[in-house]
Amino acid sequence: MDITIHASFLPHDDPDASLAFYRDVLGFEVRDDVGYDGMRWITVGPPGQPGTSIVLQPPVVPGCGVTDEESRVIVEMMAKGTYAGVNLATRDLDGTFARVQAGAAEVVQEPTEQPYGVRDCAFRDPAGNLVRIQEVR
Repeated sequence: MDITIHASFLPHDDPDASLAFYRDVLGFEVRDDVGYDGMRWITVGPPGQPGTSIVLQPPVVPGCGVTDEESRVIVEMMAKGTYAGVNLATRDLDGTFARVQAGAAEVVQEPTEQPYGVRDCAFRDPAGNLVRIQEVR
């Protein structure tokens, strides 16, 4: 079997702020930017890796089966930063941390040796999603 990860989805509540974070701070390239009925889906990904993307999407799309109560919970979880996240990797964790921190992202954890054998750091993107960045050794 030949299966790869093509795209992961993260919610946004401000597409322009999310775009600025993933494009300008993390250095991802914009692959697609689609609007429909007042909503926006933005596909970004690391340069040189055209087969791997993150789709920044509205957290709730009307007509897709999400109840009002579920929508309320999603919005609350996003505000607390507990709804979604992504793990990224870099060879230069300290340099990446400095760049993201300079981009005014909310720091959750500075670069740290974890007891489970990795060195990583963590931020929140503009929508509150947890972004962990692990050092590749």
